[in-house]
Amino acid sequence: MHAMTEQFMHNAYAGESMAHMRYLVYADAAEKEGFKNVARLFRAVAFAEEVHASGHMRRAPKKGGAVAAEAPFGVGKTAENLAVAVAGETFEVEEMYPVYMETAKLQGEKLAFSSFEWAYKAEKVHQKMYEEAKGLVDNGKDWRDSKVQICSTCGWTVEGEAPDACPVCGAKKSAFRAF
Repeated sequence: MHAMTEQFMHNAYAGESMAHMRYLVYADAAEKEGFKNVARLFRAVAFAEEVHASGHMRRAPKKGGAVAAEAPFGVGKTAENLAVAVAGETFEVEEMYPVYMETAKLQGEKLAFSSFEWAYKAEKVHQKMYEEAKGLVDNGKDWRDSKVQICSTCGWTVEGEAPDACPVCGAKKSAFRAF
């Protein structure tokens, strides 16, 4: 794998790993504030981020190597945590993954490209869900009491029932984990 794409795989792994843990901590904070549905949303998306991190790690060829990721640290109120989540997802959707995908494509790195693309498509959904949840929490309301389904193959996320096949990776309905 070309050095730049490989570094991007490492960076994406680090960022997704930190998002996974951050969202689990945010879920606990939301639960304590009485936002049980926001807590469930954070836990669901945390699982998706774990799927992304795992995929990036499996597709990066080298062991070792440095990883770099800037990530917010600390826990605030649920509205503040959602703002951090929206900012993180927006960065991934508007800046990080488009650059990573273009680089992988330019360098002919098909496995890396698919790993980045799968995460990108899920992050777009996460961004919208977090924006909506933030608007509700800002008005003292919890997020909806509906299932969130995560594809355990690619991390794609859907509210409600899982599709018969994942529209991103083609995994069967049985590959989805419900939250």
